[in-house]
Amino acid sequence: MSEETSSIDEPPAASPERGKSPWSILFRIATWILAAGCFYLVYTKIGEAAARKELNAWQYLVEFFGDADWLFWLALMIPYSVFFFLVDSHVTWRVVRWFNAPQLKFTSMLPIRASAYILSLVNEQVGKGAMTLYLLRHHKVPGWRALSSMILLGLMEIFQLLLFSAIGVALNFHLVVEASTTWPLDIILPAVMIFAFVYLPLHIAYFRTGEGGLREKPILTAFRQARPVHYFLIVLFKAPNLIGAVIVYTFALDLFQVEVSLGQMLAFLPVIFLAAALPLPFHAGALVLWTVLFPDYPEVAAFSLVMHTFFVVFNATIGVMFLPRANRELFG
Repeated sequence: MSEETSSIDEPPAASPERGKSPWSILFRIATWILAAGCFYLVYTKIGEAAARKELNAWQYLVEFFGDADWLFWLALMIPYSVFFFLVDSHVTWRVVRWFNAPQLKFTSMLPIRASAYILSLVNEQVGKGAMTLYLLRHHKVPGWRALSSMILLGLMEIFQLLLFSAIGVALNFHLVVEASTTWPLDIILPAVMIFAFVYLPLHIAYFRTGEGGLREKPILTAFRQARPVHYFLIVLFKAPNLIGAVIVYTFALDLFQVEVSLGQMLAFLPVIFLAAALPLPFHAGALVLWTVLFPDYPEVAAFSLVMHTFFVVFNATIGVMFLPRANRELFG
């Protein structure tokens, strides 16, 4: 979704031409090539582990998934998916009330947020369109202003992941050192976290003081309006989802006979979620990072793909349940 710019007149064909630009096509091709490389690397790692058991990769994965306790896994994943939806809706509702529609009710947010999960199956950016359309139709909020709030949420999502990972790394740095066999994670992770914690206060100070530059961009309006307490509260309101994910992944891996500690999950899972945000098909970056962080269990890459697929499909199912009301809210 792009910022509304009524001051620039373009011919009707301009947008399609941009969509078909050579750079866009090259980028898509590059991401698919990288994703294919990631899958090949993961498959190779799984093949090496399988060979040690005198199996091929597919037999190894069948054995891995066959030993899992699927009933307890479902009993773990379904409540967490519902919990995630409620927490996610709550923090989105808070941000929209602060910067866009102070009168918005939480019960009105639920169907809109749920319907976005359906659209996100196609494209996450398309999923944000439901929120923008609702705010425009019911609260007369311009699209660029609604998008500004979503950008703020996105930034704090990244910072929250880095914050919790920093806590996990600080408490279990020896685990990071042990996992640094392929990449120097004991250097990379602290460096990224230090940069993030230096950047955020400078970011807040920049948008809270002075005039001109990026401060005047309409699409960054939420950053001008946000006070330090807003940043803190966004992290606080989103925290239950990440803490829940750390617990759920720890217990879920145990159901697949993979031994991990809460400390490992706290240090590594937020970083894996960051890798999942890379613009690669099927969250291929996260798959590779699983094998890097847990070299003794390369099959956890396949486990993560199953976890993510169930999560997005079940969330979309929640969206289907709310769809009649969402249609009334959006088009009624």
